[in-house]
Amino acid sequence: MLAPSTAPAPLDITTLREGYRSGSLSVAAVVESVLQRLPDWRSHNIWIRKLEPEAIRARAAQLDRLSPKNLPLYGIPFAVKDNIDVAGLPTTAAYPEPLYVAERNAAAVQHLLDAGAVLIGKTNLDQFATGLNGTRSPYGACANAFDSSYISGGSSSGSAVALAAGLVSFALGTDTAGSGRVPAAFNNLVGLKPTRGLVSTRGVVPACRSLDCVSLLALTVPDSLDVLRVLARYDELDPFARPAPSNAQLTLRPSPPYFRFAVPSPDQLEFFGDEHAQRLFEQAATKLEALGGKPQVIDMSPFLEAAELLYAGPWVAERGIAVREYLGDGHARLLPVLQDIIDGASSYSASEGFEAFYRLKTLKRQTENLWKRVDVLVTPTAGTIFTIEEMQHDPVRLNNRLGYYTNFVNLLDLSALAVPAGFLPNGLPFGLTLLAPAFQEARLVSLGVGWQQATNLGMGRSKHPPPAPVFNTSSTDSLDLFVCGAHMEGLALNMELAGLGAHLVRSCRTAPIYRFYALEEFTPARPGLVHGDEGCAVEGEVWRIPIAEVGRFIAGIPAPLGIGKVALEDGTWVSGFICEGYASARGRDISSLGGWRAYLASQQALPA
Repeated sequence: MLAPSTAPAPLDITTLREGYRSGSLSVAAVVESVLQRLPDWRSHNIWIRKLEPEAIRARAAQLDRLSPKNLPLYGIPFAVKDNIDVAGLPTTAAYPEPLYVAERNAAAVQHLLDAGAVLIGKTNLDQFATGLNGTRSPYGACANAFDSSYISGGSSSGSAVALAAGLVSFALGTDTAGSGRVPAAFNNLVGLKPTRGLVSTRGVVPACRSLDCVSLLALTVPDSLDVLRVLARYDELDPFARPAPSNAQLTLRPSPPYFRFAVPSPDQLEFFGDEHAQRLFEQAATKLEALGGKPQVIDMSPFLEAAELLYAGPWVAERGIAVREYLGDGHARLLPVLQDIIDGASSYSASEGFEAFYRLKTLKRQTENLWKRVDVLVTPTAGTIFTIEEMQHDPVRLNNRLGYYTNFVNLLDLSALAVPAGFLPNGLPFGLTLLAPAFQEARLVSLGVGWQQATNLGMGRSKHPPPAPVFNTSSTDSLDLFVCGAHMEGLALNMELAGLGAHLVRSCRTAPIYRFYALEEFTPARPGLVHGDEGCAVEGEVWRIPIAEVGRFIAGIPAPLGIGKVALEDGTWVSGFICEGYASARGRDISSLGGWRAYLASQQALPA
């Protein structure tokens, strides 16, 4: 059964913000349009509790008396998954009765309200956030926004459907094993799973407390970053919070013209017989290449083994701890599938817990070399989608299939961005996930913006195209640096740049005014670029480095090398590696080779 066909005006943050600032929109008018549409979606089981209409109208009236210039989320309607506290409202985590009435807002909710956002209500979820499908709730199976006979994805099911239906501009979910990304994929949304600890989980009913994240569901990639900027505040009262490093700047930048992405080897890609989903993923990889991506096929074995630890290992015991904290030993009203999981939680010993922890550390170490070679790992968000009937008939096996590409992410301490990637022949959405190391949200968002602009798949169920993003083009938060030696892509010292969060902007050549030397006193040998009267053009690359990391990088450069201004072939000047002139007396002139790669090749060709 298809969902309601009404197409509301776009509720993306960019559009609303422009309307508020120009005076063409009022908060009262926006929330009234939302309230009018709520009954159309009653059969989808989106909400566990909506705020009273008069309370929503009062909030709108309060904001209409203020200026939109001073509040980053002024007048933006949002929803909250009902395992996140809202002061004065019951928190259920989809248990049949309230676990408690919240005395105060969760830290994340308070930040949003302080920023001017308008709460509409609390949304349905898989009970105790345990599930990826959206059917495990005594408040009814949450139906997909595109076809109500299909699953919405979970556990942040109601949050995703409320957003896709045009009832809110963004929504909070949680994501332990994919609970924010899978419903994003199934409802043509953006799902941003921040690094563990970047957003406070204080005031969230835990699923696996050591892995839980508050996740963001949004209509556009820039919207997700707008919300993350409000939420990414270190919370000293949250024992699992982590301060972001200085180079983790949440700045919206254009997609780089060149990037490196990994995809799983064909024998490790799993679509569970869904040929249409497989074709969409293959097409997506081709599109990424057209956007400047250089693909690498990788062995996903350590990632997939880590994923198995989540439900076939002692992390299940954490779920048991969470349930017992709120219900004691009285689990009688848990759904049967949840009861089976909790019953198994006590079967693991402390020894098994430590063994699994040691194995996970080994697997994480095995994955770390990947990030020296690529900027992102790209996978399907889910290999296929199921009907509600199919899921209820086989709840465990099919749910496990939904986590094939998501379960390992928090265990391996990665950041993730789910983005729309097309539609199946039955009209249901398909999604990609971009993955990167912890605190690399800005990198993911930059690539995601370019992807969403190029694919233009609408926002949720709306046919409205995403608005053009407004980039921060300031040069004050990064430095473009010309490198012409071992710091180039794939060479011995490139990992230093990767470790700083730098990315490749372009390959290029200098103006023909330099002499080029091999300084073989270093190990590995270093290049020396010296301005000369009779010079040549030298091949190199421009890398963009976060400005906060520039000082640390320069401090490690040995004499006679340094950073100065380098003239490029196109007539521009850029910061880059240069060399003191006196080094020419002790270096080997390799100017005729034209570049460092040619020099390395010549060394390999020498007889042993």
